[in-house]
Amino acid sequence: MSNSHKHINKVTLGGLIVTLGIIYGDIGTSPLYVMKAIMGNFPIQEDVVLGSLSCIFWTLTLQTTIKYVYLTLKADNKGEGGIFSLYTLVKRLKKKGLIVPAIIGGSALLADGIITPPISVSSAIEGLKIYKPDLDTVPIVIGILFALFFIQRFGTKFIGKFFGPMMLLWFGMLGVLGILPLMSNIGVLKALNPYYAIHLLSIHHEGFYVLGFVFLCTTGAEALYSDMGHCGRDNIRVSWGFVKIMLVLNYFGQGAYLIAHSGQTLVTLSGDAENPGNPFYLLMPEWFLPFGIAIATSAAVIASQALISGSFTLISEAMRLNFWPKVSVKFPTELKGQLYIPSINWLLFIGCVFIVLHFRESGNMEAAYGLAIVLCMLMTTTLLGYYMVMKRYNSILIIAIIAVYFTIEISFLIANMSKFHHGGYVSLAIAGLLAIIMSVWYTAKKIRSEYTEFTKIASYKQVLSELSNDESIPKYATHLVYMTNANLGDEIESKIIYSILQKRPKRADIYWFVHVNVVDEPYKMEYRVREIMKDDVIRVDFYLGFRVAPRINLMFKQVVRDMVQRGEVDITSRYESLNRNNVIGDFKFVLIEKFLSYDNELPWYERIVLDIYFILKKVSLSEGRAFGLDSSSVKVEKFPIVIHPPEDMVLARIDENNTTQPQN
Repeated sequence: MSNSHKHINKVTLGGLIVTLGIIYGDIGTSPLYVMKAIMGNFPIQEDVVLGSLSCIFWTLTLQTTIKYVYLTLKADNKGEGGIFSLYTLVKRLKKKGLIVPAIIGGSALLADGIITPPISVSSAIEGLKIYKPDLDTVPIVIGILFALFFIQRFGTKFIGKFFGPMMLLWFGMLGVLGILPLMSNIGVLKALNPYYAIHLLSIHHEGFYVLGFVFLCTTGAEALYSDMGHCGRDNIRVSWGFVKIMLVLNYFGQGAYLIAHSGQTLVTLSGDAENPGNPFYLLMPEWFLPFGIAIATSAAVIASQALISGSFTLISEAMRLNFWPKVSVKFPTELKGQLYIPSINWLLFIGCVFIVLHFRESGNMEAAYGLAIVLCMLMTTTLLGYYMVMKRYNSILIIAIIAVYFTIEISFLIANMSKFHHGGYVSLAIAGLLAIIMSVWYTAKKIRSEYTEFTKIASYKQVLSELSNDESIPKYATHLVYMTNANLGDEIESKIIYSILQKRPKRADIYWFVHVNVVDEPYKMEYRVREIMKDDVIRVDFYLGFRVAPRINLMFKQVVRDMVQRGEVDITSRYESLNRNNVIGDFKFVLIEKFLSYDNELPWYERIVLDIYFILKKVSLSEGRAFGLDSSSVKVEKFPIVIHPPEDMVLARIDENNTTQPQN
């Protein structure tokens, strides 16, 4: 384990506070809406409240504590977590179909990133309706979301310092607000007995309906795993004990308050016929409400920030794993792992605004929330099973764990399916669209790679050497650099040889072939140099982690600088006048962009996949910008992809005597 990973895994008071700010925003703000969603507009019944509290406690225990905090956090990839990190671990098993849960899970998590900010911020802001029942909160929510997405370009280094203390205040407030009503009805703690959860689910006719809303209490568990690399496993495990206690105290405090008002509804408790009350705010003394609303809004913004940052990381990983089109990635601060992806940032904002305008109130958003993320949890369970097989866990233990969590999560899925017609279709539609993009991009890349023709460099050593010294051909560049997809060090694409020798003979003093390997370790940065021909042909292989941006322009300069210091290469210009004055030779990158040739006869599904792929490619980043190359030194050449050429056509030649001569 690297020193950096040892550092973040070291449990310190500062590390625990930072963990509160980064990890628990989503799951920590769930008391804002869970009990409100469960109660709805129905009369409050003690057995429903007790059963719901029992379901919440055991969901947090089984799903969050045991599955994620204990089991899933073990599946770290050099200290990093998340469904794509888990996929990079288990794909070593070479099992077919592992790509499916990775794509579905990643898409569902991104869909969750679009729904979480609106529901969290709306739930907090709706506390203002206590003072002004007819207040339209939509403009306020959109304004807060716009400000949040606008500041992403500047990074969150400064405001991030306040996340931890703010969330510490938030969780402290949750605990205090929960303890006060518990003191007057300590008997509500009997809901810790799983009997009440089983009774509600098996006997009460509303049990399964309630389960769909109970699931909202654990939706942030997947984000908890995704953000592991920022804080370390040990800090998460220790801080979760505090977080869980505060959450349980608040939920049970809300339950005690509701039981004390059995028979009434949230509408009657609020005193407003149009706006049902929120048990979370009903716990607060009137004098504390302004402070409570302000703290809740701050916590909701922090929860949204965590999902936005997580979405940037997820898209960055997806690009490196060939799941997503290349888009511009910026690094607003020097903090490790902090990214800003402008296109994704504003797409997320547009999605959030759509959710706010479509549903308008948090109560309506609750139906859309949860359905997508339970799919992500099922996919994580699937990959976790393969991980335990890879780590040679006891077979009986693996079967037991997977059976338990499939049962729990499929139950949650079925319960959430009842929300489909009430808004759940929105989250599934978003997740489905994202999954289609990922599947098309990955499949098209696979189709292209299967039909790429490679050739041995050794077959062209002689002609490249002679071309390099052929003064009858104008020199194209001192150093000519090609990006290659050939994994084997002694091979090169045939189209590169065609570009050098036939399209327009390109004479250069040194030919460089650069290949980028995406490795399973998240932050690996290594390279290897092969001198194929002394002073004529050099190959450089970069080995970059799936979380490392391929800034090839900077990396290649560093490689050349290292080689010059070692005396392995002379980059001084070979033009006599420039050489005498020690002028460095020019470097020219050649990128070959592919297009689908009309000379193809493809199966219909491959044609559809490639057509969608090339549409996406038009709006994605160019190869040069994706590799971080300086546009002034890049030459782009077009090359047709001929995957399935048509069969030989039989043509008949007509001679001068107008007689037809058949051609074989």
